Amino acid sequence: MTNKDLNEREKEILRSIVNLYILKAVPVGSRKLSKFLEGKLSLSAASLRNIMSDLEELEYINHPHTSAGRIPTDKGYRFYVDSINTIDDLSFSEISEVEKLSRISEVSDQTLKDASKLLGSISNYLSIVSIPKLIDVIVTKIEIVSLSSQRLLVVLALESNLIRTVTLEANFGIEDKNIQTLTAYLNERISGKTLGFIRDNFDKIVIDYSENDSPMIRLFLDFADKIFKDQDSQDKILTSGTKNLISYPEFEDLSKVRSIIELVENKDMVIHLLDEQLGSDTTKVLIGSEAGSELLEDYSIVLSRYKIGSAVGSIGLIGPKRMNYAKMLALVNKVSTILSIDDLR
Repeated sequence: MTNKDLNEREKEILRSIVNLYILKAVPVGSRKLSKFLEGKLSLSAASLRNIMSDLEELEYINHPHTSAGRIPTDKGYRFYVDSINTIDDLSFSEISEVEKLSRISEVSDQTLKDASKLLGSISNYLSIVSIPKLIDVIVTKIEIVSLSSQRLLVVLALESNLIRTVTLEANFGIEDKNIQTLTAYLNERISGKTLGFIRDNFDKIVIDYSENDSPMIRLFLDFADKIFKDQDSQDKILTSGTKNLISYPEFEDLSKVRSIIELVENKDMVIHLLDEQLGSDTTKVLIGSEAGSELLEDYSIVLSRYKIGSAVGSIGLIGPKRMNYAKMLALVNKVSTILSIDDLR
């Protein structure tokens, strides 16, 4: 048979096979399918087997080993995902958990860590949250707080309520009056400039500081790259829930779980995946080989972007191909909307 458009009966049968396999993780036989379709379609067992055979020839389903039942292929899952008309509602308790994020007044690294944990716990899958690239984000204010006689906390307030904090260790005693003087000076000089510009030009920005030889300004000159840098790859990706995947029967083979652990440990690969696949603002579902990595061939991924002013980050879920796509789309969409600055309260 050539690849053709499915008729409505074939579509209903394929959707039912995928639904049953998502629910039970057991290959779907004609008898089980016939019971599931009672009241929807009136088909003889022979007709049902013939249609299942046609769907298999068209590579929407296949036989696992010698089983009499069928399971969806990547192509079958893709048909199923593309045919979703409405996304499932989250439960009341799940909505309550997600909406705790909407009570934040600023987006910090901790907020994003909370979002990652929330995604992992509600989905029972592996969650990924990328921290927005900050190098082109504007600094609105700097605060310098004394933690002890030789430790400082530098707080950078960025546009769109983003917060960046850095701790500095000094080898000299720090006086409060020097902190206040330097804070006022820096706010005049760096407010309204991007993080990247400040990092690259910090020595020029502070060249006329009246206490240019003071230990305080030298400390900031020595650590300008640390204070005003973009995140390292290791800091840009937050994950939660890797162990969740072990509970699924399709991952009883631990070699399959090792592949996802290997992926998570390779932050650069995850960033590349997110950057490559999220070229638009739409939520995207990648099934198996569509992700372009051998490490992900046994998984599906739901990805979306969130925007905080000019800064863009990504969130996603990685789970078995038989995930509840409608619900996971609802969850990812809800969290990405809340994290976006326009929805902060």
